[in-house]
Amino acid sequence: MKVGLIYTSTTPELIELVEQEVKKQLGDDVEMLSLQDPSILAEIREAGYVTTAPAARLIGMYMKAAEEGCDAMINLCSSVGEVADCAQDVARYIGVPIVRVDEEMCREAVRRGSRIGVMATLATTLTPTKNTIERVAREAGKHVELVDCLVDGAFGLDQEQFRARLTESAAGIIDNVDIVVLAQGSMAYAEPHLEGVYGKPFLGSPRFGAVELKKALQAKGVI
Repeated sequence: MKVGLIYTSTTPELIELVEQEVKKQLGDDVEMLSLQDPSILAEIREAGYVTTAPAARLIGMYMKAAEEGCDAMINLCSSVGEVADCAQDVARYIGVPIVRVDEEMCREAVRRGSRIGVMATLATTLTPTKNTIERVAREAGKHVELVDCLVDGAFGLDQEQFRARLTESAAGIIDNVDIVVLAQGSMAYAEPHLEGVYGKPFLGSPRFGAVELKKALQAKGVI
């Protein structure tokens, strides 16, 4: 069994967490093909939205994973989640599922709360994540209220500084929300700390994405 891990940006924490969660679901023998192109996120951050060239390169990464024999793949950047949505018809046709790391996390947030905080360290991640939450809420027939929390200056900090910055920023929204979504997979390692401080649920995406990757492989009949 071979799975593709599609990154537009990486941190050691993100890579470690994603691989740990994938192995937890699929076993230590799973073969993982890691494809990375940090220029995709860099261009999106500069433009403020997903432009043609980086979207095209991301789709090329999906096709590369398929060519390399992956049975399924997981899109690990929430800023480009809607590109993965647009590629679903092709994924079905070629028989290689593309799973979004954050979609089931968004569904869980909708199931568990009506006032949902959306924390991100990059502005380009807020809108796609909110769009996903609003879409899955519509599908569930539920009204939700979204509260933004952009953590300026946290991207790239070491773990201790990062957790401290997230904790400080969460204080500004925590009384107005039932649950908080950590919009970027690279934020997920702070989840237990934040829940310990505030006593409310915080959701990181890698564990949800790995479960959905397993489900996609089961539906395909690989496992």
